Amino acid sequence: MEFRKLIHQIGIGLSSLVSILAGHSLHASNLEMKDISKKKLRPASALGSEKDSASSAAPGQLENPPDRGEDRYPWKRQIVTTTFWIGETPTENNPVPNHKSSWDTRWAENYGGTDTPNRAKRSADFRPAAFTPGQNPFYVALPYNDKMREGHKPEASKVIPWFAEAYAGPGKSVCKDRWIAIRFKNRICYAQWEDVGPFRTDHWQYVFGDERPRPNLNRGAGLDVSPAVRDYLGMADTDVTDWKFVEFADIPQGPWARYGGNNTFVIHRLASEKEKMAILESASRPNRGE
Repeated sequence: MEFRKLIHQIGIGLSSLVSILAGHSLHASNLEMKDISKKKLRPASALGSEKDSASSAAPGQLENPPDRGEDRYPWKRQIVTTTFWIGETPTENNPVPNHKSSWDTRWAENYGGTDTPNRAKRSADFRPAAFTPGQNPFYVALPYNDKMREGHKPEASKVIPWFAEAYAGPGKSVCKDRWIAIRFKNRICYAQWEDVGPFRTDHWQYVFGDERPRPNLNRGAGLDVSPAVRDYLGMADTDVTDWKFVEFADIPQGPWARYGGNNTFVIHRLASEKEKMAILESASRPNRGE
């Protein structure tokens, strides 16, 4: 067991080293700390909500824009991945409670309560045992926010591959609820993008491009996942995974399809049931033309 723990720690350490060697100096890391808004020194499993930070690229001066070719969403490999949860309470290193996300000021309320990470208090279908969640328990955070106080960031329409097809006005994020695949060993899980982090809000070059996550206090973590994702994959609270964006049509059925008013599977299922009911009601009405 000690040998397996040693191998596990080496894997996380190597992934962190890759991030550090990706061309970012200690000075750059120190500058990054100035970007941390509410998410201060936090443990590996903690994530609070944060304000938007300024974009790192000026309009018209984008470097390494994301590939829009056939391999639209390539895997991002060996990413240090930490666990966070809705309703997380403040700690000394994370003074802001996680009751709201970057896109939902009533996140915990809309979810239905605290999404406890305690495995003993979670059900076999990967939700908290105490209540049925009002949103998908399979959720993640990535370090980019497309929104500003008013409208979208200047680079958003250029770097987000699906921006044009998903745009629904200046007040709505095109990133919120987007699906990703997370791979750990021989398992793949699917989850929706619901918050921004860890640490950064502006790293589009990693989220949509080919950069590595920048060094941070969580070993260069570049992805936060919910307890449901952690448990389905069988990963530790901090581990190393691969991830990529996926189109909804390519996602198979699974426990991620069961719950939540924001869940695309549930939305489609309810719409289909409503359509069937309308057809049955129409068929049961007498034909007054006869």
